[in-house]
Amino acid sequence: QVQLVESGGGLVQPGGSLRLSCAASGSTIFSHYAMHWYRQAPDKQRELVATITSGRSANYADSVKGRFTISRDNAQNTVSLQMTNLKPEDTAVYYCKGSFMLNDYWGQGTQVTVSS
Repeated sequence: QVQLVESGGGLVQPGGSLRLSCAASGSTIFSHYAMHWYRQAPDKQRELVATITSGRSANYADSVKGRFTISRDNAQNTVSLQMTNLKPEDTAVYYCKGSFMLNDYWGQGTQVTVSS
């Protein structure tokens, strides 16, 4: 069973930066997983923020393009989300998801709050 654990969330002022990390365990084929970051703000649906494929192709939601960067380290079984120029509307719980074949695995989420 794959387990994903997010870390790195916190409180940051507008314009600031945070780096989220997601550590995967329980799989020897992490490099084959597509990895995603989602977020869910209060009273809103969960939305896809960024994806990185097994081939390291990255895609981003329009709202974060140019500000967020997703990356992966297959040797460490981790995926990261570097977030810069954060805005109050980025406030949400951020979730990591791993996808392989027909299986999806979710982390428990980490809170990001952007506020002055």
